[in-house]
Amino acid sequence: MLGRINMMKRIISDKIKILGIFLLVCFTFSCTDKEATFTTKSPNGDISIKLNEQNGIITYTVFWKGKQIIQPSELSILSGVTTKIKNVDSTMVDNVWRPVWGQFSKIQNQYNQLVLELDLEGVTAKLITRIYDQGIGFRYELEGYEEGTQATLYCQFRLDNSDALYCPAGENPPLGPFLIGDLGIADNQPKLLMPIVVEKSEPPYLSILESDLFSAPGFEVIKLRYNTKEKTLVSHNKTMLTGDKTTSPWRVILINEKIGDLVTNTVPLNLATPNQISDPSWIKPGKTLWDWRVHGYTAPDGFTYGINTESYLRFIDFAAEKGIEYFLIDDYWYKKVTKGHFELSDKLDLQKVIDYAAEKEVDLLLYYDRRHGEYGDDQLFKYYQSLGMKGIKYGFMGENVPFTREAISMSAENQLLIDFHDTPVPFTGIERTFPNAVAKEYCHAQQDSRKVFTPETFIKMALINAIQGPLDMNNGNFDLTGINSGSRQKGPKILESYFSTVASEVARTLIIYSGLVCIPDAPEAYMEKADLFEFIQKMPVGKWDESRVLDAKMGKYISTARRHGDEWFIGSVYNQQGGLLEITLDFLEAGQVYEVTYYEDTEATHCKTNPEAYQIRTGQVKKGDVIQANMAPGGGHCMWINRDKAQ
Repeated sequence: MLGRINMMKRIISDKIKILGIFLLVCFTFSCTDKEATFTTKSPNGDISIKLNEQNGIITYTVFWKGKQIIQPSELSILSGVTTKIKNVDSTMVDNVWRPVWGQFSKIQNQYNQLVLELDLEGVTAKLITRIYDQGIGFRYELEGYEEGTQATLYCQFRLDNSDALYCPAGENPPLGPFLIGDLGIADNQPKLLMPIVVEKSEPPYLSILESDLFSAPGFEVIKLRYNTKEKTLVSHNKTMLTGDKTTSPWRVILINEKIGDLVTNTVPLNLATPNQISDPSWIKPGKTLWDWRVHGYTAPDGFTYGINTESYLRFIDFAAEKGIEYFLIDDYWYKKVTKGHFELSDKLDLQKVIDYAAEKEVDLLLYYDRRHGEYGDDQLFKYYQSLGMKGIKYGFMGENVPFTREAISMSAENQLLIDFHDTPVPFTGIERTFPNAVAKEYCHAQQDSRKVFTPETFIKMALINAIQGPLDMNNGNFDLTGINSGSRQKGPKILESYFSTVASEVARTLIIYSGLVCIPDAPEAYMEKADLFEFIQKMPVGKWDESRVLDAKMGKYISTARRHGDEWFIGSVYNQQGGLLEITLDFLEAGQVYEVTYYEDTEATHCKTNPEAYQIRTGQVKKGDVIQANMAPGGGHCMWINRDKAQ
């Protein structure tokens, strides 16, 4: 008992950093030598976590506004090894950092931290717990263990049986809802991918994911499953220890009162390693035209698009005219790949296209498919740089963490943006660490595999897949009638299966957060609706000062607002039922009058029968006004709000 009292004295005397705010940390011990409990709270006091060590096992319990939302759940790093707490340290951090690009121009990094120094049967380790106002992160640091030993970051999530789960499903519509209680009796367990979204019977909403996998070499992608024996959701990452210091990824639990706030939650970014590119001035987020879904489209002047020089010159002309930063050339610009050599297509004069783009001041992005041959990544990125490319769209890398990590690093070394496709590794937080990683197809992109997705699927992905970071979803088609009729070589396999409206397509380009908004239609399709295209044209991709989801309901609707300077861009979409959303402009500056342009469905618009009907009108608004956003089935609504220059 004397040893325990001395331990308490050492803990209490540990230096606690206070930055003008009292650190809400308390330590509680049982009367025996077999149990120790540590409790700490978020800076605003809404979230509290209790860490408990008993009989060599550490568990955590999470509370929100005094209500238990995660039951006692186990945490470990070495399976079957007894854990003993040697010491504890607590700190409070509050600072602000500025991302190179993103949903916010500045991000507050405020948390309370508890570090447990551990003894794992003779091995030194640390369990680091950070508690933010909107979530929690766990990370282990381990050193001095025998080389070749397997370590597993293991974390349980004991949820209520009535909690409903949603999660991504690769290049298919997201899964869910399914109840935790049903997982224990189901014959076929669903494949769970991060991020998991947890919808409780009443707030808050949770999301389970990880952050900073990039800075945890050796660890594989997080695996999630429901353990029917233990009756709990579990996650784990494995690695082989090298004998040196090992740092695990962060296991993250986001906690928000509103489901839409999970999408703009900055906890994963705050947990990620800061920017590793010393001079990121060459990194420019933006919009890009894309050729792949346009092949076979015949313009009003009779020209048919394909993989050829003239088609690409047309794209470049339109990009230059409308201020679109990039043009992305997809597959088949080459015929064959061998080590250190591309055999270029004879259909295309690539150098002429490169020279023309430079003349028009349009930057080029170029696709690469690893399945066509191994050029050699040690040379690939240098070759792309030598061509004058500004980025690479990298396809079919699979869940290969070391390879993907190297690709991100080497693309940065050669000043190339990188956009990963085809079910990539979800390196959440990577856009902070390496801001050249601008997007990834961690979703079911529009018409992917020549499939299409429903309005309901889009809304679910905007509230699930988008939590892990910037997406490349290819929203923004205008020629919906032509695409549905089969006029494109790469259009949907099933005709008349693409349900959307042009107003919804415009809204989707804003709702999905990305550093590279890929708009997939033909220049002529956009020119025919130039007044509607104005919203996309004016949208400053990746240069947002603030972002917020105004209202959302899973599978039903979502409304997102983003600010750049004095301008607000607002996009809303509805499912196939259609409906009315009341959008309160309480975020505008008081005492100011703003000009607003509405881009919206008409009374005749319908995602199946009349998808291209839209209307544009203007007006004035002020703080507190309530906008009646009436959306057709599968429809959308956009607003561009800017300060009245007459004031």
